Amino acid sequence: MHRRPAPLLALALAVAGFLGTRPLHAQDWAAMTVEAEPASLALVVGESSALEVRVVDAAGAAVDVPVRFAAPRRSLRVRNGMVEALAPGSFDVVATVVVPADAGVEPPSVRIPVTVTWPAVTRLDVESQAGRLYVGTRLEHGVTGWHADGSERPAPQVAWSSSDPSVARVSPWGTVEGVSPGTATLTASLDDARESVEVRVAPFEVATMALTGGADRARTGDVLTFGVDARSASGAPVEGLTVTWSATFVPDDSIHAPGAAALVRKGRFVGEVPGRYEVLASAGDRVARRTIDVRPREAIREVEFTGQGGVRHVHTSDLWVFEGTDGRDYAITGTWGGDGVAYFWDVTDPASPMVYDSVRVDARTVNDVKVSPDGRWGALSREGASNRRNGVVILDLADPRAPRIAATYDDGLTGGVHNMFATESHLFALSGGDKYVILDMTDLDAPRYVGEYDHPDSRIHDVWVHDGIAYSSEWGTGVVVVDVGNGRWGGSLENPVFVANVPYPVGRTHAAFPYVQESTGKVYLFLGDEILSRDGAAFEGYGSDDPYDPATGEGGVQSPTSGYIHIIDFTDPENPVDVARYEVPEFGTHNLWVEDDVLYVAYYEGGLRVVDVSGELMGNLATQGREMSVFKAFDPLGFMANSPNAWGPQPFKGHVFFSDFNSGLWSVRIVPRDRPIS
Repeated sequence: MHRRPAPLLALALAVAGFLGTRPLHAQDWAAMTVEAEPASLALVVGESSALEVRVVDAAGAAVDVPVRFAAPRRSLRVRNGMVEALAPGSFDVVATVVVPADAGVEPPSVRIPVTVTWPAVTRLDVESQAGRLYVGTRLEHGVTGWHADGSERPAPQVAWSSSDPSVARVSPWGTVEGVSPGTATLTASLDDARESVEVRVAPFEVATMALTGGADRARTGDVLTFGVDARSASGAPVEGLTVTWSATFVPDDSIHAPGAAALVRKGRFVGEVPGRYEVLASAGDRVARRTIDVRPREAIREVEFTGQGGVRHVHTSDLWVFEGTDGRDYAITGTWGGDGVAYFWDVTDPASPMVYDSVRVDARTVNDVKVSPDGRWGALSREGASNRRNGVVILDLADPRAPRIAATYDDGLTGGVHNMFATESHLFALSGGDKYVILDMTDLDAPRYVGEYDHPDSRIHDVWVHDGIAYSSEWGTGVVVVDVGNGRWGGSLENPVFVANVPYPVGRTHAAFPYVQESTGKVYLFLGDEILSRDGAAFEGYGSDDPYDPATGEGGVQSPTSGYIHIIDFTDPENPVDVARYEVPEFGTHNLWVEDDVLYVAYYEGGLRVVDVSGELMGNLATQGREMSVFKAFDPLGFMANSPNAWGPQPFKGHVFFSDFNSGLWSVRIVPRDRPIS
């Protein structure tokens, strides 16, 4: 669950006198009009301008009544009488008089058009694709644009030209094609910025061309890597040749009216559905091809229900399963809007989870629970504390059957702690969505501040730490990667150092899970969106009878979830590459876990999803037959009856435990394909 954002509707008061001291009646409210100065705004991204709004009565006299402002929050920020431009486009700020509900009139309002443009680009950097340009071959060019203040222009739409199209012609997207031997200059221009590169076109000398690598047979979702062996008439290798990759497809008998069925990128091919494929590499008038028979992956596995620890009087939040210091297995679950209660379960027998204790803290919600890898200590996050101090509650688990509250730490964490991450000796705790604070847990009774990391102008939702690198999920900012002790970039717990950022400005990066794949040596980063409203049928939720307001995050009627799992190749953290996705369009993701080449996703109303992520990943895993199992937690006695809402999964000792927002703690087992003979 995400932290509710501050309301978009900022409250302002018109500076004026009163309509005397008498109560205002319906005719008074109806007669009011709203005036804005200026009547429209023209801004540049990053620029701010004052906006004055007055409310007047029928006689033109100013009236002192509350006014609130609404604007698209990703494009404009309205605060304290100022409008700040965040993104280009044409938008409206709407100023509306706050009219009592019993007045029975339409609230007077005024619409202020706002036009936002980019600042001028003052510098362009052009990067050429590696390789040589031969007659009949192509090379790509990328462009980065910079504004005068050093900020980057996203996706700059530059104009391309060639000094000699008879030698090299260039497309509007910077793809240059060799036409005849010689030299030409390519120029990219935008606003007042220009940048040129020289290209040399060599004669095409390829006599033979063949594909290398790959395979003749594969399963759906398997990534095959091909190379090209190009040689001249003398048999010498042709160096630096770039080729155009493509694929054709003949479906098997199970598929009718097929759509796009394969991807091929820089020699890497994946077939998403069964059939016979032909991979082609072309350069000039030469073509090399290879036929591949792609068979179904057959990843589906039976899932068995093993047990439920029902929580039916309140919503359940996150969970953590661990082996205690006494050798038994335990779980902690939090509660959402449940007066600060966390439950402690004995799950040594996964078929019979048993509550043996609970802890109540001063909070509206215990959103997150964490336990150190050795099971020695734990932590509960707090949101909505009565004194607004919030912070974290530290648990001494020396005797897991009798958890002891060792300390409460709230310095720098008063804005509410939504999520945390625990290592053997340190706790990373979010502070009101602004930063994460790092605490030394050597002395459980006196946690010690070590350091913190605050990414400017961003909103942090979660953090996960692996190998001294912290991966923080920051909504539209995407994932932010920080050295907190790995050392490669000079970072430490006391001095975190920024490494990289992969932005998703139209997404909601909610959770990140780094995973090292042993079979390929690749480091994959799995990122989950959390989009809690979209067009479609609404469902009741989150404990309120009021309508859900997407602007404030308040209320209890909310549209279905959406979003998906982004998969990034993070093997080189300084050059991350989006390579794959797992998307079930009917639902949206929440928390996730990856272990032993299996992805476990809590997919909200889509239930628990289990996905095969073995081998190199490419394309949409959901269409490749990689989905192994689905389990939806229907509980007729749940807080919301028969309403699955998976929150967080964790594989543990051959079972999968997950929390469900409406019905508590569940345990299931993924059945091996070949059952042992009993």
